Amino acid sequence: MPQFRTRVPRFAPALVALMALAATLTACAGDEDAASPASTAPATQASGTDPETTTAKLVGVKSYLASQTSKLVAFTESFEADAVRYSALADGVDGDLERLWAEDAGEVGPLIETLKREWIEGNPLYERMEGIVAGVPSLSRFDVIIDAGSSVEDDPASAVPFDLELADGTTIKQPGAFYNITEGALWGTVPDYLPQSTPIDTDADGQVEFGEVLPDPAFFAAATREFDRYARDLQAAAKAWQPTESDAFTSLVVMVPTMSEYFGQWKESRFVLGEQATSENFNVVSRLSDIHDILASLQVAYDDVHPVIAGSDPAQADQTGAELTGLQAFIDDLWEQEQGGKRFTPEQAEVLGKEAQTRGSAIAGQVSQAAATLGISVVE
Repeated sequence: MPQFRTRVPRFAPALVALMALAATLTACAGDEDAASPASTAPATQASGTDPETTTAKLVGVKSYLASQTSKLVAFTESFEADAVRYSALADGVDGDLERLWAEDAGEVGPLIETLKREWIEGNPLYERMEGIVAGVPSLSRFDVIIDAGSSVEDDPASAVPFDLELADGTTIKQPGAFYNITEGALWGTVPDYLPQSTPIDTDADGQVEFGEVLPDPAFFAAATREFDRYARDLQAAAKAWQPTESDAFTSLVVMVPTMSEYFGQWKESRFVLGEQATSENFNVVSRLSDIHDILASLQVAYDDVHPVIAGSDPAQADQTGAELTGLQAFIDDLWEQEQGGKRFTPEQAEVLGKEAQTRGSAIAGQVSQAAATLGISVVE
């Protein structure tokens, strides 16, 4: 099966390695709480940033992140509670999922549908702050953990820094980011090295179709438990974070020019390839929706730095803002077409991705040049 697709900010690989080492050392010490990156590494100023550059001008991005992390925690709390309920039902039949379905489909079926609905509604909650979280050096570790990190099986260099311990004591080493592994469990696309979901003909039409599965209960319960724990760690880190102009400029320079990667993931998903798709994630919520949400968070960051740029070059500030808005409008148009039933071809996705990447790179270049003019450090 193909590997999970990952996106790690350009400054993140060394951070990932340090996080993995820290997790190993704390695990040896037997301190579960200390294994959390948020517990061991306080939010810090971006390197090269003078703390004096933290100003009230950046209150928008700070408030926005606080709101989004609260919404994320509300989702992960409910998601975990329903996963625990599902696991308890499975325990009642000694983990025999075919028997569980045969004896209790009336309760299990609606519960699985609830979990899927929660996942779909919860997916945008992180995407709507990803541009900030992934683009700010002191917060980017959470992007690796929640959304972008690979498994150690796929790519040790970009692997998540946590393990999953199942109820029976089994430890799964660095399994992949939480959105990826929970999507895979609920829709039956987890890679071979993870506990497999059980195919069940849930609609009794004589064939098992995409998404007709029951997740491995122990794996799913452990994944949702840790998902909730790290969501709360992100919330705490966001509350402690004191944003700087360097943070805001860095998020824009790092995250806006990532369009070709997102379009590449979209091109290989079911939204483009349909039943021929073999990708393990991005098959339930369109990547176009994700890009829309990511750009929305970057709009918040730009709204905070626009006055800073305008103080030096008002025309440039307005031009960059207009181009960022234009990029989002371009994405939104594609998304609306897809929602209306249009199926883009892989060739079209390739061309559209190149156009989006060209636009994103131009915007990032303008922001980087403005930062240099203003003497604001950008961490890449």
